[in-house]
Amino acid sequence: QVQLVESGGGLVQAGGSLRLSCAASGSIFGIMGWYRQAPGKQRELVARIARSGSANYVDSVKGRFTISRDNAKNTVYLQMNSLKAEDTAVYFCNAETFLRSVYWGQGTQVTVSS
Repeated sequence: QVQLVESGGGLVQAGGSLRLSCAASGSIFGIMGWYRQAPGKQRELVARIARSGSANYVDSVKGRFTISRDNAKNTVYLQMNSLKAEDTAVYFCNAETFLRSVYWGQGTQVTVSS
């Protein structure tokens, strides 16, 4: 059974940092990533990373967020620096197997106070 367990969300002041973690189990994953959904908005891709380490980001977080992964631990991380109020959202971990099955974590709240 596949499980994605997120941790690391919370409340931080603007300009601060948070690190999200997502521990996956039950399969081997190709692409892993983070999405976010703010109130009243659609879920959007924040960043994703292949097993090779190749990553891409949404323009609004480039230079501030860094995605990384530990393949041995089946864990993906999102280091978020210089946080802004507009980064406030529920952040969801996402993982895709090599057979293209997609799984989601339960979400973790990130709130940035201005």
